[in-house]
Amino acid sequence: MIRIKSRAPVVPGSGHRTSRAESSPIRRVVTLALPTLWGGVAILYKLTCPLAQQDGLTARIATSAVFFAVGTGLILGVRRALLQELAQIREVAGAAQRVLLRPLPPRLDGLAIAAGQLSAHRAATVGGDLYEAVATDHGVRVVMGDVRGHGLAAIGTVAALLGSFREAAHDEAELPAVLRRLERAMGRHLRERARTEHPSACTGEPETPLSEEFVTVLLLEIRLDGSVYALNCGHPWPYRLGLQVERIAGGEPLPPLGPFPLPAELPVLHCGWLRAGETLLLHTDGVEDARDAAGEFFPLATVLAGNRSAPGEVINTVCDALLRHTGGRLADDMALLVLRNERRKVPQQPGEPVVRGARTAT
Repeated sequence: MIRIKSRAPVVPGSGHRTSRAESSPIRRVVTLALPTLWGGVAILYKLTCPLAQQDGLTARIATSAVFFAVGTGLILGVRRALLQELAQIREVAGAAQRVLLRPLPPRLDGLAIAAGQLSAHRAATVGGDLYEAVATDHGVRVVMGDVRGHGLAAIGTVAALLGSFREAAHDEAELPAVLRRLERAMGRHLRERARTEHPSACTGEPETPLSEEFVTVLLLEIRLDGSVYALNCGHPWPYRLGLQVERIAGGEPLPPLGPFPLPAELPVLHCGWLRAGETLLLHTDGVEDARDAAGEFFPLATVLAGNRSAPGEVINTVCDALLRHTGGRLADDMALLVLRNERRKVPQQPGEPVVRGARTAT
């Protein structure tokens, strides 16, 4: 499980990038110094040492020992350089993850929140799954998405959609308008990629494999009274953990973003209420599609049954069960987002006007 931790940002203009760029040539010289030294020792020994000129057994053993030591030194030097390079790559990947999937606050407008990921690539820290939750004037708005494929190729799509959602969630009064903004962001991203990868077609709309790319998206709006409204573009429906575990039944979803335009009408679905103490678990399809060695699918509902833990503990329980079920061999990236309603009703004060229910869905 990848745990996303906060980190102090780099202040622009602080000279951090400049100092690293200036130290790069020096670091390369230092990296090459050790192999060069060992090579010089070997050549010097061969040319100047009288023992290296003899053909006896003792001379051969001594020469072999010297060259063995030189070879070992060269291998250790190369290994050290590769480990340093790997550490730098992991640092960059971690920074990219913190920018794309920034750490969520533990509480948001009375909701306790936790999120987690499992990557199909052992060395990867970012992939094609996306999630975000923001508190707005219209309620807590949540997005969960899954880009077709996984790994580094999906990062650009994740960045485009999350950037659009973070703006639209605050700007748009209605949930359908948020989804329209995501659709336009997806279209722009695909066109830009197509023009970059096929410059000869920059004057028109090129026919490329990008037209086959898509992303499933689930948008939720959890209002102050606990009512839950949703728009679903081909994404798995979430689970509600209350007195029993039940999947939210929202009807037939809309098509995923990318291959087909959204219909003219986008009816918002009322998915019931998230009452005090109840939990919502959102997930990507890689969770329930995970199989064990016998081909059996992961029993997510069974794992969730009877689980009344805090959101972070729910994430850990599901991830541990997933890894046991698959033997650690994941075929797809997976993401989980858990929200628990910890709001408490405040008794109405004398003379205070009665606040009616939330807006009706459009």
